[in-house]
Amino acid sequence: MEQRKILTRLIAETSGSNPAANLQNEPDLILTLKVLNPIAVAKRESRSARVLADKLPVMVRKMVYQGVMKELEQEMMEREIEVELNIEYR
Repeated sequence: MEQRKILTRLIAETSGSNPAANLQNEPDLILTLKVLNPIAVAKRESRSARVLADKLPVMVRKMVYQGVMKELEQEMMEREIEVELNIEYR
């Protein structure tokens, strides 16, 4: 019962009178996607990648990420979900 009171108080404190105004103070939520084995994906999905993967692995990895990004963007557009997709190099 005490936990419920604490939770109710926290919700009341954080929501305030205008919940939309609190969104400005909240951090952005970012979804990160990492292809765990891009070379295997490339070899499975593309005949030419089977040849190139061993010789040009960096290029093949970039191409896999670009392909995944393109597919995700297309899926989101079909579902009418506005997204901003970027590839980050770390």
